[in-house]
Parts: sequence; structure tokens; C-alpha cells
Amino acid sequence: MTTNYATLLRVPTIEEYRAICDAVGWQDYMNFEAAEQSLDKSLFGVVIQHENEAVGMGRVVGDGHIYFYIQDIAVKPEHQNQGIGQLIMSAIVDYLQNNAPEKSFVGLFASEGKEPFYNKYGFQAHSGMTGMFGVVLDKEIK
Repeated sequence: MTTNYATLLRVPTIEEYRAICDAVGWQDYMNFEAAEQSLDKSLFGVVIQHENEAVGMGRVVGDGHIYFYIQDIAVKPEHQNQGIGQLIMSAIVDYLQNNAPEKSFVGLFASEGKEPFYNKYGFQAHSGMTGMFGVVLDKEIK
């Protein structure tokens, strides 16, 4: 399944990032003007390439000491269900196991219905904790 794919341990370029975000329908939710600076601040990135085209990505952001967040796991629709998500998560988990100190907090937001995929990598909902987020719109958190 994934034999025609190369795993590149690097952050996607802004062009790759935008193309993958557009392909998965995230274009209305991303601030591409700020994305390049955000990509530059990533702790780790992985790009999955097929025939010289970036078709999947993922990255780790955070402070690099206590807090690590898995972000932007995405695979172009025509390459989904080929094991690419597993390639991405395997690279990220390997990075975290080798770089995150003991008792680090590793978080992520899963799209509805994708929880079982992340459960395989040790991610669980925890009783007493609720994942929450806000988005800055018009200088307010909403």
C-alpha cells in the first residue's frame, strides 16, 4: 500500500501546506498569511511524498519541554486509505519518544470519527478533562 510513498522528516513548505489544506477543505479555516511563520516555529514535521508531490503532512508544535501538540495531520483525498496517516503518526510518535521528556503532555484534536485511529497511538479522552479551543476573530476569542 505505502510502497510508492516517501517519508520526509521535515516541515512542509508553505506551498505544500497550502495545497494539502486546500485539498482537504481547510482553506476557509486557515490564515495562510501567518502560516509560513507558524511552520517555521514547528518542532518537527513530516511530509509524505508521492512522485515528487506532497500528499500528506503532520507536525508537532509546542514549547519542546513540557507541552507538545500534534497539528495539521492531513492527507489529500485521492491518497487516503493507503496507510499514509500511519506513516505520518509513526514518524511523529518516534520523534516524541526520542525528544519529549518524561511526563510531557502531548495533545491533539481529532476530527469526529477519527478517535479510533489516534487511540492506536495511545491517545485517549480523559475523564475530568475536556478539550476546548477558541479562534481569534475580530480581535476577540470566539
